[in-house]
Amino acid sequence: MNTSILKTKMSKRFQTGLVFILIVATLWAGPAAAGATNTAVIRVHDRVEIDGAEVLLGEIAVIEGGDPRWIQKLKGIVIGRAPLPGKARQYDRRYLEMRLKQQHVDLSTVILKVPQIVEVVRSAVTIEETELKKIISDFIFRNISRDDKTVRIKEIRVPQSVMLPKGRVAYKVAAPRSQELMGKCSIAVDFSVNGHSQKKVWATATIEILGPVVVTRKPLGRHKPITEDDIELQTMDLSDLSAGVVTDPGAVLGKRTRRAIGAQTPLRADLIELPPLVKRGDLVVIIAESNGLKITTLGQVKKRGRLGERIPVVNMDSKKILYARVIDSNTVKVDF
Repeated sequence: MNTSILKTKMSKRFQTGLVFILIVATLWAGPAAAGATNTAVIRVHDRVEIDGAEVLLGEIAVIEGGDPRWIQKLKGIVIGRAPLPGKARQYDRRYLEMRLKQQHVDLSTVILKVPQIVEVVRSAVTIEETELKKIISDFIFRNISRDDKTVRIKEIRVPQSVMLPKGRVAYKVAAPRSQELMGKCSIAVDFSVNGHSQKKVWATATIEILGPVVVTRKPLGRHKPITEDDIELQTMDLSDLSAGVVTDPGAVLGKRTRRAIGAQTPLRADLIELPPLVKRGDLVVIIAESNGLKITTLGQVKKRGRLGERIPVVNMDSKKILYARVIDSNTVKVDF
């Protein structure tokens, strides 16, 4: 056989075999090559700081790949809840793989590059102790009616500091409704971030309120009428005194003591009373008015009474008992 013809036949056989090999290689590589465009490379950082309440894969890793929608889906996968503000949480490769599987991610379609430990830190805003005390003191001074009183905050006890998530911080301050802002009282500060309540902090404030108090100058006996010589004004801490302490001298002048009172005693409402204007057996004028008609008659008091009190009175004409309001020492009035 001619040598050139033999070379030509061998060349054709080689080319045919080469084409066959290329076809087979293409058939085998075709699916893998098609899937390679959907393969994502996930490079996880070793330490990340986040703001939100959840840890997203896109926040802790750089994700690359050929399919934008697939990449976006991977970025939105929730890895877990974020740690508390200012705190950290750690993850490892095994945990991340588990979370991907739970989200129906085929691990053969991703290349996961993870350091030995991944640390996620929650960013925080710190409300320092001094700032917290100022918030409470401003609230106290806004909500105390001072008039002629002097308000002094002796002490405010608060936590050393308050850690909050990063965001738009707001707060509301409130004291218990049943509690007056004086002496030792509890005050709550409710912090919110981006409109969501985050933390309530309780503080204790000791508030001194200095104001005038009516005090006895000397010992006063029972049923003693109170005059200007019997009392004086002293500046005292109202938070240390009982409720009902009298601060206006006009509120006690013309009244009398209910019982014996010692010298330098702060007067309270329960220690004084109006003296009775009428007593049992007194003759008084009974007035009855209705629709412009006024009737008067003579009556006899059956029980002692103070100004404004309703007491039983006998009508001297009809001998009937009426209940009338004391107007003065000579007059009572029947209300219809």
